[in-house]
Amino acid sequence: MSWYDALEAGELTSRPADYASKRFRVSIDRISVSASAGTPLPEVLAAVDKSTADVVVLRYPTREVTWFAALAAGPRTALLADSQVYWSLPVGKGTRPAPLAGFNASLENSANDDLVDDLVGDVFGDSGNHYCANPLFERSQALAGYQEWARQSIADQGAVVLRGPDHRVLALAAIDQQRSWTEVQLAGVVPAEQGRGRYAHLLAAVEDACTSKRLVISTQGHNTGVQRAWARYGFEPVHSLLTVHLVTSRLLLA
Repeated sequence: MSWYDALEAGELTSRPADYASKRFRVSIDRISVSASAGTPLPEVLAAVDKSTADVVVLRYPTREVTWFAALAAGPRTALLADSQVYWSLPVGKGTRPAPLAGFNASLENSANDDLVDDLVGDVFGDSGNHYCANPLFERSQALAGYQEWARQSIADQGAVVLRGPDHRVLALAAIDQQRSWTEVQLAGVVPAEQGRGRYAHLLAAVEDACTSKRLVISTQGHNTGVQRAWARYGFEPVHSLLTVHLVTSRLLLA
């Protein structure tokens, strides 16, 4: 879920998830409540009730601790799918590592599709995501969908690529540049280079590529390792949300 949808959208948003619906062969709606929306629970329940989709993927601020009980009491089966945390850094304030001789990084227009697939599979293949909480969705399909999204995102907007002295790709990051912030949508180090401090160099390269004054990033709450890396670099946590799947009950009984 993007930074804007999670923190800055001024009202509840509801839209069909056409791409996910096609991939999983069930109809899916996405309903989101941002940190700044101030949406009351009755409005959320009304939006869920209005949906005719097989699955409603609802995301809302974690602080709304009473909402899940109300959602679970409704006609749909409620599945607590995951938590997401959002971090932020003023551009130029990161704790940058010492430069490495022969290493360079830049915003490139494209990246090899196989490399992107391997990186997404390595970084996210075992971490799980909210689709994995739902027995209607196959884990392999969820990963394939994320790989396809990553390829398309990089094809559209390019990627920050860290290369070694032999010009091999060591790490890359897909970013979304907005006027007020730059969002890291995907960032990872190739398996052979993990554990060698490359991730901090990738973050520094992303910071250099920023056209805004704020760098933002998010992950699932259980991914504590990468959050420790963000904290060391200077990021601070600013928001968290919950993902709940509200499923037409007959589908889970089939």
